[in-house]
Amino acid sequence: MTLTLLQGFSVKRRAPELIGPALALKSHEVKQLSDIDDQQGLWFQVPLIFFYKNNPSPSMKGKDPVKVIKEALSRALVYYYPFAGRLREGSDGKLMVDCNGEGVLFTEADADFSLDQLGDDEIKPPCPYLDELLYDVPGSEGTLGCPLLLIQKCLL
Repeated sequence: MTLTLLQGFSVKRRAPELIGPALALKSHEVKQLSDIDDQQGLWFQVPLIFFYKNNPSPSMKGKDPVKVIKEALSRALVYYYPFAGRLREGSDGKLMVDCNGEGVLFTEADADFSLDQLGDDEIKPPCPYLDELLYDVPGSEGTLGCPLLLIQKCLL
């Protein structure tokens, strides 16, 4: 999928993939959310975008940043395994996290523009390109049964 923005610039995305914990879960568990977290008015996703300049350290020389991020995410999910689960609604209407290890969504993208071309005013809130830069994977826009995290790595 290619998206055109910024007067002819484009973003090319690869197919989203699920990244699960590096190690299999010891047991399948369900964690109930607190009454505060369970309020239906809070059942929504929060889009966030972070811009970082490419300033690789010598230890990253020759390494694929996407592969490094995916491996690190997979290792982190061993300890933060509920993020790899799905929200479910219990018979009593109470929300819970089904810690099933299905994984978080990861999308890799390449852009043919730089942060310098966006300029400081364009990357401060409200970022006019937020909708174009953040990808809503079809089927992930809900809260129940959807991945809890969607991460997109875009190389500029």
